Amino acid sequence: MERQQEYVLRTVEERGIRLIRLWFTDVLGQLKSFAISPAELEGAFAEGMQFDGSSIDGFSRKQESDVLARPDASTFELLPWADHDSPTARVFCDIENLDGSPFDGDPRQVLRRNLEVARAKGFSFFAAPEMEFFYFSHGDPRRPLEPLDNGSYFDLTTADATGDLRKQTIHTLEALGIPVEYSFHEDAPSQHEIDLRYTDALTMADNVMTFRLVVRQIALANGVHATFMPKPLREVQGSGMHTHFSLFEGDTNAFHDPGNEYGLSKVGRGFIAGLLRHAPEITAVTNQWVNSYKRLVVGFEAPIHTSWARNNRSVVINVPAHKRGKGESTRIEFRAPDPACNPYLAFSVVLAAGIKGIEEGYDLPPEMLANLYDLTEEELLAEGIGTLPASLADALAAMEGSELVAAALGEHVFEWFLRNKRAEWQDYKTQVTQFELDRYFRTL
Repeated sequence: MERQQEYVLRTVEERGIRLIRLWFTDVLGQLKSFAISPAELEGAFAEGMQFDGSSIDGFSRKQESDVLARPDASTFELLPWADHDSPTARVFCDIENLDGSPFDGDPRQVLRRNLEVARAKGFSFFAAPEMEFFYFSHGDPRRPLEPLDNGSYFDLTTADATGDLRKQTIHTLEALGIPVEYSFHEDAPSQHEIDLRYTDALTMADNVMTFRLVVRQIALANGVHATFMPKPLREVQGSGMHTHFSLFEGDTNAFHDPGNEYGLSKVGRGFIAGLLRHAPEITAVTNQWVNSYKRLVVGFEAPIHTSWARNNRSVVINVPAHKRGKGESTRIEFRAPDPACNPYLAFSVVLAAGIKGIEEGYDLPPEMLANLYDLTEEELLAEGIGTLPASLADALAAMEGSELVAAALGEHVFEWFLRNKRAEWQDYKTQVTQFELDRYFRTL
């Protein structure tokens, strides 16, 4: 760590950096920042930078407001969009109490704590999300939304007018040290996907936060609006954050067993079983907005059924095939999360559910070979296949009774999250929508 800090301090001096932005995340997953001068950076590494946490959603109460932001030198990067005459860098921070202990309200510390639990059991946790989002011609929700193109899956034509935006975004991500695996036009008009390359879960959560800012930054610079809202358009599918997960023991993929009929080890089967059993409890975290549940409906390729299969995209957990001789790439694809979640908290509850399944020896349910979108409710019930919560209210009810989620998030975040989201649901319930006016105003 000291060597990394020395490298950062030397880089700041050699590159003439004028400003260092300290980044951190609130409980809802919104990126926060304040800036310091280079002269303050060494002290920030040593002692942290004190600020008023009561001004940040989900952080401190007024009577215990001050906290420390301690920069993580391994996350230092120059900001590509900064003014050339005033070079600027960013660094992610862990939030601490004034005595230097981890602050319970910091989502990054929540993920660190869950990763430590897994590490004590011999596991390291890796993630690779598929980030979906939309471009629109403007960012005013009072006006009709205008997609920039009418493209569909993998289009490479003049219909994909936003290809240059994706290219600029990828170049910027690579300049920030975030490697991209794939990018392409998604199914809906003006919907796009950029897949981030596999890495450890903490780095990936940082990368997701950076990714969302970069996508919006590049869009804004080009006079358009990018959104990670899960379901901005009624007639087409919404945006997901299908995420590939695996556990490693040292350099060995703990999910892989070439002798198993599915290629899955006991650890891998237990992880899937745990995630399936606890999926309804963690959905409020992986899909945390009222709008998230407009995506999780039948008819738009949404993964709502709590079952698993190999190479079956109608299930909540898909086990992708790996190339011959590439057993180290064995992974699961959890298809429920959306790209507007808090990645630190989402990865935490996914890991906790999977570890619970491993520790408790949960039995893996039978693989679902059928296309679940083609089955009736009676057929699904006969197969014992449940569904994810249908609304934020349902998801919060499932979360509230979950000892697993309470332990994964910690009391501070768990209670604040529930209070905040109940308030969001209450606000939503008081709204009269255009749907209701169109359907009822003249007939009732």
